[in-house]
Amino acid sequence: MQNIPSVDLRDFLSDDPKRKQKFVNEIGTAYEEIGFVALKGHFLNDELVENLYAEVRNFFTLPLEVKEKYEIPGIGGQRGYISFGKEHAKGRSAGDLKEFWHFGQYISEDSKYADEYPANVEVAELPSFNTVGKEAYQMLEKTGVYVLRALALFIGLDEFYFDQYVKDGNSILRPIHYPPITDEPKDGAVRAAAHGDINLITLLMGAQGKGLQVQNHDGEWIDAMAQPDELMINVGDMLSRHTNNRLKSTIHQVVNPPRELWGTSRYSIPFFMHPVSDMKLNCLENCIDEQHPKLFDDITAGDYLYERLVDLGLIKK
Repeated sequence: MQNIPSVDLRDFLSDDPKRKQKFVNEIGTAYEEIGFVALKGHFLNDELVENLYAEVRNFFTLPLEVKEKYEIPGIGGQRGYISFGKEHAKGRSAGDLKEFWHFGQYISEDSKYADEYPANVEVAELPSFNTVGKEAYQMLEKTGVYVLRALALFIGLDEFYFDQYVKDGNSILRPIHYPPITDEPKDGAVRAAAHGDINLITLLMGAQGKGLQVQNHDGEWIDAMAQPDELMINVGDMLSRHTNNRLKSTIHQVVNPPRELWGTSRYSIPFFMHPVSDMKLNCLENCIDEQHPKLFDDITAGDYLYERLVDLGLIKK
């Protein structure tokens, strides 16, 4: 496959069973074949998108000493600021050429997971950063719920199978700033080295320009560019494990721009949709047969996340 398929969530939300099934077939087939789709009809409106990008730019232009106040030790980078070069892809030592922020789940005090998640970090200098970030988090989470409902139907599960696992899930909204490149990157460092995502699905804002590349099943790198009204959504490793690789987690990267564009920043905002930590990622029985033997060991989402954060260098053993 040489192009990322485009689908429209409004088909799934319609009262027309044929349109709904059309969406289920299109997104499921795309995730079997390449693991990425561009999605129209999501719950982010233009005003919210514009406000979010404005606040993200406001934050990353703050002086470094101000940003570093919000880098919280001891939580594996799960909330607040993560400074330039701290994260690297699994199997690499060169840090990615980016800095980023993490908004986490907004959870009620009576939730069983209330003591499990670090508190969200409030930026005193930019009160709107906090409120706009929360609204975007919730609209992306709402979009992701419907995508997972469609995928549940595609693989023969009850439509609402994933709802129980993503309510109060350990999802992360990550505004990323790839700063201008001022010197020749060392050790082949790129803005984000080739990797697969950890989570169930990722909903990505900011894939309108060149940079994001996806590796198809022939090993070729293809550009993944969304239209201004689209989110790029891909399968993560947790969902791939759970479906015994029927829905494929695809390796992707963010390459450095041509040298003449090194002086420009890039912003992107992925929403990493995670389940609750006690969800079992065991391969689903209806995804295992003689032609498709079980590929992965049993593990919970929480244990798998911990392993991967160690791999990324965000948790030190």
